[in-house]
Amino acid sequence: MKSSLHLDSREALPWFSDATHSDPALVPELAVTDCEASLIFWRDHLGFLVLYARPAEGFAYLTLGTAHLMLDQIGLGRTWEVAPLTPSLGRGINLQVSVPDLDAPLERLTASGWPFFMAPEEKWYHAGDQEAGVHQFLVQDPDGYLVRMQSSLGRRPVSPGQHLEQEPS
Repeated sequence: MKSSLHLDSREALPWFSDATHSDPALVPELAVTDCEASLIFWRDHLGFLVLYARPAEGFAYLTLGTAHLMLDQIGLGRTWEVAPLTPSLGRGINLQVSVPDLDAPLERLTASGWPFFMAPEEKWYHAGDQEAGVHQFLVQDPDGYLVRMQSSLGRRPVSPGQHLEQEPS
């Protein structure tokens, strides 16, 4: 059985071949207990592509649109351990991934029976004299990292007297 870290022809390397590319300003690297299980979540359920991988080290670099993320299996290759790594590894972090449409990841997660941390919702936030809307949901990856998938609903004028949220939650 081949490793799920294997790249296939659908997962070309546009990031490496595009001379106009600039590196993302921030790329989180998540310590994971099982890179294969994490790939099932991030790639198969959420739709990320494996940009490159080092299977012997349990490492994968993933992208979805302009979102970039690295997975690094604890105990294989180098492990950046500053304190004991005990589950749930995702304590205190919420990763937001913006996508044009939530339908495909919602369908894949639902079909797989993956639990939602927060069910899909529509939320509007005060932004000056307008409100900005998002369609969003939250799930946890196999190691407990909280992932907020969201898609913009655009902006609209604030209705007179309407009370809105001040900050995204």
